Amino acid sequence: MVKITEELVRKKSEHNECLISTLEELSLHQEDIERIEHLQNWCRELKILLLQSNLIAKIENLHKLKKLEYLNLAINNIERVENVERLESLNKLDLTLNFIGDLTSIECLKGNYNLRELILTGNPCCDYPHYREYVMATLPQLDRLDCEEIKMSQKILAQKSLANNRAVIVQKQADYFMKRDEQKLRVAMQKQLLAEEMAEIENEDERLKMFWDAKSEHCPETRLDIAKYHKLGREKRTAEDGDNKKQRRTLTLFAPSGRPYNINQAKLAFTLKDEYNEYILQLGVYKYLDTSQIKVDVESNYVRVAVKGKIFQMAFHEEINITEACVLRSQITGYLVVKMPKLHAKELLTLRPKTDNTGNQAKSKGDNSKPTALKGVVDIHNICNNNKNAEMDIPELIE
Repeated sequence: MVKITEELVRKKSEHNECLISTLEELSLHQEDIERIEHLQNWCRELKILLLQSNLIAKIENLHKLKKLEYLNLAINNIERVENVERLESLNKLDLTLNFIGDLTSIECLKGNYNLRELILTGNPCCDYPHYREYVMATLPQLDRLDCEEIKMSQKILAQKSLANNRAVIVQKQADYFMKRDEQKLRVAMQKQLLAEEMAEIENEDERLKMFWDAKSEHCPETRLDIAKYHKLGREKRTAEDGDNKKQRRTLTLFAPSGRPYNINQAKLAFTLKDEYNEYILQLGVYKYLDTSQIKVDVESNYVRVAVKGKIFQMAFHEEINITEACVLRSQITGYLVVKMPKLHAKELLTLRPKTDNTGNQAKSKGDNSKPTALKGVVDIHNICNNNKNAEMDIPELIE
């Protein structure tokens, strides 16, 4: 049985900074809760309480919620309306799809003067003759019943036949109580026989299959059993998932030699530009992902990006200047850009000074010093080779 605990209530009150004493709205739906407790002491300021899709069998422990305006108990195991007389502010009560056969129990709502809407759709009492007329006459303060508006003329007509309609309702619900008692005995016997058959089967999967294949009646007892086996199934799947996670290969970031692996665990689109002086990595991070979910680590020979715990890692051949690396993120696309300057880029770009034919250093273009003056006389006879035996570089002139 799932109980209402302080931890559960605080977890559901995140919108109120986990403060339960000032909480005005609380949703505890689909929690397999079987009993209402503690809320009237912890959450006195509640105006909206949502308890639909649970296993609650009785309305109780709510009388201190003086400000409660909307109570939703749809899809539970409630069989009668009770213990709501002191909810002075109650405006809407939703009891859809319960097991309410005691229709006269709604008479406890006569003192709830602020009650304007009541929903009983899907309950056995809705099949009684004159059901709607009886409810309208018993609770004249209602404006809507089962999501349908109540007109004043309908209330007046219903008041005239209230006594006769109530007599019919009492007889019908007495018949229902007898059938309900027979159903309880029948369901208990079916449950016992099924348990004996399942006890003979050793395989747990086959036992579960037998339960789900067995025919059952729609009643509170069956809903409890279904919830029980649903829980067993969830626990089994959780255990199997845990075993599968343990069997998964552990993510390895480095080779035995110490070389980083290239990893894209997050399966993100990326581009890498290898410029002459830097590496530029563009990573396709999800557009609406909060930046706090991204961690970047730039090392001397690799970069690692963790996106919601999933690793993207890339190794480089050249060493990176860690101190000058920077990380940017686009406000439009959400993409991540990591710029990583190369450590020895300046050394590679340094050019050797040019030298002349004599081995002297040539002057650069930016050198503003005056040119050296020519010394001596230029001998033009040495420009061309006069050796006739030498191979001619220039062909003879044609006359």
